[in-house]
Amino acid sequence: MKTAAIILAAGQGTRMKSDLPKVLHMIHDRPMVSYVIDTVKTVEPERTIVVIGYQADRVREACADAGVEFVVQKEQLGTGHAVMQCRDALSAFEGTVTVLNGDVPCMRPETLRAFIDFHSEQGAVGTVLTAVLGDAGAYGRIVRGPGDSLLKIVEFKDANQSEREIKEINSGLFCFDKVALFEALDGTNQSNAQREYYLTDAIEMMGNSGLKVAAYRVGDEREVSGINTVEELETIRLLLQDRQ
Repeated sequence: MKTAAIILAAGQGTRMKSDLPKVLHMIHDRPMVSYVIDTVKTVEPERTIVVIGYQADRVREACADAGVEFVVQKEQLGTGHAVMQCRDALSAFEGTVTVLNGDVPCMRPETLRAFIDFHSEQGAVGTVLTAVLGDAGAYGRIVRGPGDSLLKIVEFKDANQSEREIKEINSGLFCFDKVALFEALDGTNQSNAQREYYLTDAIEMMGNSGLKVAAYRVGDEREVSGINTVEELETIRLLLQDRQ
């Protein structure tokens, strides 16, 4: 199967309380985004695109030797908007597009491979990687239907009370059929609490159109832990240290 990867790395990360782009915060003398890039390389994608925005030149320089391409997101208008910026770069590509976040450095290569394989085996045009958390916090929630099917993904700020009680969350990692992805993104809008283009809306639009969407639940929720604060950075540093 032909694959391409998009790594989202355009944000500032204001909760880190630093002028440094979030993805360039160091873990064991390496920027956190380098862990994501290394994991992506293990599945041998035809293309790896890093979406940059805040201090774009600084991120580009830090990843200059990583063998990746760059696309600039001039305005940070959400995850869906970030992926939209990759349309031209992927115009000649046909296959599966995997979307990852540059601040989630603990994903194991074998988990990423299993996720892509699941997407293919399901015959889905859109698949989300999920996890079950004891405290689901402000993560987007996975709403399932009959037979454990995926109905939609609801962002926390847009969720009603019953949806907020769901413990299965959106990790922010996705697999998509490229053509179906950009067709769905064309139909998204900013009619939500954060006034952003959500990548998760593409999943709902695919499902509403009768296309197959799916959800793959990861066994170890720590693999999809994102970094938003200095405290979380230290937690991830210790986790990766234990692995080594």
